[in-house]
Amino acid sequence: MVPCRLRGRTAPGFVAPVPSPPKCSTGRVTQVSDTQPEVDVEVVAEAEAEAEADASPFASMDPAMAADPQPTFKVLRDEMPVMSADGMVVLARRAETEEAFRHPEIFSSNMSAVDLKNIRPLIPLQIDPPEHKKFRKILDPLFAPKHMALLEEPVTRLANDLIDRFIDDGEVNFASGFSVPFPSQVFLTLLGLPLDDLPVFLAMKDGIIRPDHVTGSMYGSADADAHQTATAASIYEYFDKVLDERKADGRDDLLTQFLSTEVDGVQLSRNDILDICFLFLIAGLDTVTATLDCMFAFLSRHPEHRQQLVDHPSIIPSAIEELLRWETPVMGVARVAVSDTELGGCPVHAGDQVMVLLGSANCDEAELADADEVRFDREVNRHLAFGGGVHRCLGSHLARLELRVALRVWHKRIPQYELADGTELVYTAGIRSIDYMPLVFTAAS
Repeated sequence: MVPCRLRGRTAPGFVAPVPSPPKCSTGRVTQVSDTQPEVDVEVVAEAEAEAEADASPFASMDPAMAADPQPTFKVLRDEMPVMSADGMVVLARRAETEEAFRHPEIFSSNMSAVDLKNIRPLIPLQIDPPEHKKFRKILDPLFAPKHMALLEEPVTRLANDLIDRFIDDGEVNFASGFSVPFPSQVFLTLLGLPLDDLPVFLAMKDGIIRPDHVTGSMYGSADADAHQTATAASIYEYFDKVLDERKADGRDDLLTQFLSTEVDGVQLSRNDILDICFLFLIAGLDTVTATLDCMFAFLSRHPEHRQQLVDHPSIIPSAIEELLRWETPVMGVARVAVSDTELGGCPVHAGDQVMVLLGSANCDEAELADADEVRFDREVNRHLAFGGGVHRCLGSHLARLELRVALRVWHKRIPQYELADGTELVYTAGIRSIDYMPLVFTAAS
């Protein structure tokens, strides 16, 4: 049996209960140091208030932890691999993570797992088996490797066009200059949506995923909830209007294709398509951006790894897998227990929120003896950066294509780059994006 939590301590970067008779209070440690972390009693009241207000499964992670999560993951795996408190269970090891993924009938991905203010389940993410299978049956072929390969030429052209805009400047904010517009334009083109609407889509995406960041208020607060609810309504309204336009005047894009798609002989309903589009928007505009941010932040600070890509472009695919494993931009995924069970000897009760820490599972020494090393020559890399089980990321093949093109084109044209002096990168928690990453570089001659 493993400890459900480590009594008297809290994981660095997490808000977690610290028992002290006769009742529990909450403390926080935000950094791992060479000494034992201690609970900061000055933030007890603040943390208790946050714990009550925060509805996000990522709310217990802070930016310092998101910037350097591996030490915290190590503490969790070693000392509290299954941490349970106040209806929240956090899984840090590979074994328990895979167990949860293998049993969607117990660890559900339904709407109770994460509240995004959507009015129906997002398809296919929040649909569990057996209904889940019929939607993946129609969606998986759209993102199959053979279809994604057809996009390589236009995606390469887009990467070059973006680099053309700043290559003569010798510097760029990587986020606004590349990591945001690159995958976003690929996504909008796939759906046949106007590129001029990109600011609208980005505002929608942030309003759903980071309403606290947008409003400057606590996640779960009245202001954040109101903004998230209004944003969700605007997403349904936007795509409803576009679908009306496609119904009247079809085009060669996914939205038009959805209007004639059938599932088991029954045509997709308007609500089905809206629920697919809602998920596509928040996933397609954020995760690849965050992945590019994490990868280029690592490479800008590790010139020896960057030089490997410059000297040996053929290793880029394996480098992508290794950086996905090490960085794991989507730190965790949420599930909800629908029946009583246990994981790693720790009881899990029906209704418990279960946070599966993908980043920690990816660094588990039980899976890789040298998991704390970043090696671009790994022949086998069973990382979980795209999740696992039936809900594994639908767009993983598209993401790999975008990442492969980005790293190949960038390092061919800009082989030498680094962070501007004095830069301290700030990562968002949960999905580790970076709003401002100033790079200075020398273009290839």
